[in-house]
Amino acid sequence: MLVAYHLSTFIYHLIAPASKKKKAALAVVCAEVRSNTATISHLPKILSIKHTPAVITMAPAKKTLSPPAPGVPYYTPAQEPPAGTALPTPEGGSVPTLFTPLRIRGLELANRFAVSPMCQYSADDGHLTDYHLVHLGSFAMRGAALTIVEATAVTPNGRISPEDSGLWQDSQIAPLKRIVDFIHSQNQKVGIQLAHAGRKASTRAPWHVQRGHGEVAGEEIGGWPDNVWGPSAISFSPQYPSPKEMTIEQIEGLVTSFADAAKRSLTAGFDLIEIHGAHGYLISEFLSPLSNKRTDQYGGSFENRTRLLVNVIKAVRGVIPESMPLFVRISATEWMEHAGQPSWDLSESVRLAKLLPDLGVDLLDVSSGGNSVEQRIKLFNDYQIDLAGKIRAEVAATGKKLLIGAVGNITTAELAKTVVQDDNNGTVEVEDETHGGKTRADMVLVARQFLREPEFVLRTAHQLGVPVKWAVQYHRAGWRKDAKI
Repeated sequence: MLVAYHLSTFIYHLIAPASKKKKAALAVVCAEVRSNTATISHLPKILSIKHTPAVITMAPAKKTLSPPAPGVPYYTPAQEPPAGTALPTPEGGSVPTLFTPLRIRGLELANRFAVSPMCQYSADDGHLTDYHLVHLGSFAMRGAALTIVEATAVTPNGRISPEDSGLWQDSQIAPLKRIVDFIHSQNQKVGIQLAHAGRKASTRAPWHVQRGHGEVAGEEIGGWPDNVWGPSAISFSPQYPSPKEMTIEQIEGLVTSFADAAKRSLTAGFDLIEIHGAHGYLISEFLSPLSNKRTDQYGGSFENRTRLLVNVIKAVRGVIPESMPLFVRISATEWMEHAGQPSWDLSESVRLAKLLPDLGVDLLDVSSGGNSVEQRIKLFNDYQIDLAGKIRAEVAATGKKLLIGAVGNITTAELAKTVVQDDNNGTVEVEDETHGGKTRADMVLVARQFLREPEFVLRTAHQLGVPVKWAVQYHRAGWRKDAKI
């Protein structure tokens, strides 16, 4: 019914000069659809009404003191420079690295803040909605230089829940493009994370899950518990679906699905793509000897367990422009060192990271955990930043260039600043007080703090004494220089 409603409305507004009789007939059918007195069977009737297609033209640009933002079919003031850009200080002081631009291939970010991909479990058959436009657009308006759209499944059975984002069919492009166009109208950048949930697919949205109860989304609520894939037939936990071991044909088809989704991402206008290889989802499952017990070319050795990720990287890199950045997210460790059996750990992450520059990967987004309910995370405030720093140091020692993104518990201005603090040599280098080593990163990817506080970038700038640009419509909202917040 919803499809009929929107299609009838769309057609009605596209009808150009037509006879009063034809317009009246169409209006009656559209009204029936809207009032629920019609069914989807009325659509052939709607489509059969002959009409002359309208020539759709943009209204001539009106004269205005504020020039219009490009790329959107409505007026909104251009943001030049974008919100979150550091402004010159009267004293001529230095600007923290956190608020300096970052160039990645053909893309330049106004600062070092990125909104980490966060599932919202609110999509309509894989299609994002106006909820996502408001949700994601709010971060761009408030200074995040990069916003990454949530984990987006490349196949229908690759969603975590029935309400997850997807990009396995062309109809899912248009809702994404609306979001991309709006973020671009704010002069900010936007990426998308492509994913497959593997054995953690067909589960319920987290607010429907109670501890100790089943997480499986059955067919009665749109799930697919009998079509869940994994590298091996090992479930994540008794509360999760039982996966089927993927065939070679399915694995090869999945690689093609990633490439196809990447092509659709280009059509939607995204600035970059991130491949999701973390948190116990499918690629992460293949990396881990705990979840991957295969004896073929996709299991056993490090080379075999990383084969799927490497092939996905090659496939995606092969269909996107040379100028487009490519990110990869991994779990640097499964936190299973206590288990007494082989697991994916920091040493294997370092080994993988050293391969990525030659594969065309520009940034490694370093997270951790998520592949075992028995994980034991060594919690401290910036525990994942330490992992990121160790990987960055190891890769740098080879002379290869790989940018590093740090994520996890970045909730304060001072912590965000120290993650990407330059030393005198122009390299990112920060003492890690917890472990006595050095943490290093080129970008901070922030998740829940942005949900709590969409203006996190602007508040961080104020607390660090950095004057930054606000969206022109919000220019009166800035804090006084001496305000304590």
